[in-house]
Amino acid sequence: MDTLIQQIINGLVLGSMYALVALGYTMVYGIINLINFAHGEILMIGAMTSWSVLQGMQEAYPLAPAGLVLLGAVLCACTVCATLNFAVEKIAYKPLRGAPKLAPLITAIGISILLQSLAMIIWKPNYKPYPTLLPSTPFEIANAVISPSQIMILAVTAVCLSALMYLVHHTKLGRAMRATAENPRVASLMGVKPDWVISATFVIGAVLAAITGVMWASNYGTIHHTMGFLPGLKAFTAAVFGGIGNLQGAVVGGILLGLIESIGAGYIGELTHGVLGSQYSDIFAFIVLIGVLTLRPSGLLGERTSERA
Repeated sequence: MDTLIQQIINGLVLGSMYALVALGYTMVYGIINLINFAHGEILMIGAMTSWSVLQGMQEAYPLAPAGLVLLGAVLCACTVCATLNFAVEKIAYKPLRGAPKLAPLITAIGISILLQSLAMIIWKPNYKPYPTLLPSTPFEIANAVISPSQIMILAVTAVCLSALMYLVHHTKLGRAMRATAENPRVASLMGVKPDWVISATFVIGAVLAAITGVMWASNYGTIHHTMGFLPGLKAFTAAVFGGIGNLQGAVVGGILLGLIESIGAGYIGELTHGVLGSQYSDIFAFIVLIGVLTLRPSGLLGERTSERA
């Protein structure tokens, strides 16, 4: 039972991060039917940018409060990622909107490789330790432990998800996003500017990915120029699992995938006395992907066109 509670906590933390990245995938797909496989690299750029900002601020202001330093790093990461994703959409994806679907897909993979290469050139290929700004003393819950950074991840994820749902369902931009997802041509006749809505969607997805990148780096303690590939792939799996194009589906898929991965890896590790476990955690994500595509291609919640955003 202790192992189960601990793995549930770990799964909720991991699934929360998957859910935020999966929302970026599902929003873009809901608007323009594009799978942006470069989205994981936006997470990586966010983590790398925040690392650089933290290094600079700690050298310039060594006595600054840790929370303020971390907030500054997050804001800088969000700004850089939003600008980058905006430029990627305008330069790489916009000219291909009328092209066959294979063209933007190949372009997305190319952008992913390009961003990895640029990050390797700018930040060098070695692994970098991520500064620990929050207290490291864990809290005990029913014989399981949860660290302050994990509590922060859960709290920030809840705030981001609430803010996004409010934006989509109760703001003018959200109505424009849903209208564009429903029918871009009709939406433009009603005064909506589809180009502006698409750019806003990419910017929002980039902000969520940047925040996730900082949380991912804080949770695991290291960053690398290839760190975004696997989380991005698993977040795509979560989006498909929940129902690509469905916001609630992305959240449900991300959390369930995190729980499946953590619980599965935890029990394999226990059964093999630690010999196996974390090394095989990745397999569960792809077993889920294969199963969903085979048994229910539309995902757990399907795709409700009226809520695609």
